[in-house]
Amino acid sequence: MVDPRDVTDRPVLSGTHVRLEPLAPEHAPALLAAADDDEVFRWLTFLRPRTPADADAMVSRYLDGPAVPWVQVDATTGDVLGMTAFYDVDPAMRTVAIGWTWLARRAWRSGVNTEAKLLLMRRAFDDLGCVRVVWHTDARNERSQAAIARLGARREGVLRKHRLRPDGSWRDTVTFSMLDDEWPVARAALESRLTR
Repeated sequence: MVDPRDVTDRPVLSGTHVRLEPLAPEHAPALLAAADDDEVFRWLTFLRPRTPADADAMVSRYLDGPAVPWVQVDATTGDVLGMTAFYDVDPAMRTVAIGWTWLARRAWRSGVNTEAKLLLMRRAFDDLGCVRVVWHTDARNERSQAAIARLGARREGVLRKHRLRPDGSWRDTVTFSMLDDEWPVARAALESRLTR
């Protein structure tokens, strides 16, 4: 069993491209600046923040909900680039989901997302002793599905009418997972890809 206090602890996780810092209310203005493209929020279950009040509400939703959230910070410039989190945390089953993620469009295809996921998987598998890490994504979001598969996760299936989209339509959710015995191979592949 994983100690629930350890799972909800949010240490700074540092890499070459990205640093994950515990989300705090004071990050709201920088997150609003990073949220500058509708395409970033196309498949999320909440709308893009457009005002300071929207950004404050988004941060509060992450902090007040069941998530364990971080901000994604450019390791070189210090610019805030987006957010990510653990959620569906189950210490008894030693399982977490990684998601609630969004990243400024300018950071797409930069290595930031891959390294952020690597840092979170290290936290889950190596630090917390998880046996399973899960991802969920909209069935229509093919780009996200391909990115999750590139991490080494396996597609498990589709949860039908799993979430409501902001427009009120039902979202089918594709579920992926990685197990602890699959992690060493995936970790080596991701570390190799990031050094190229």
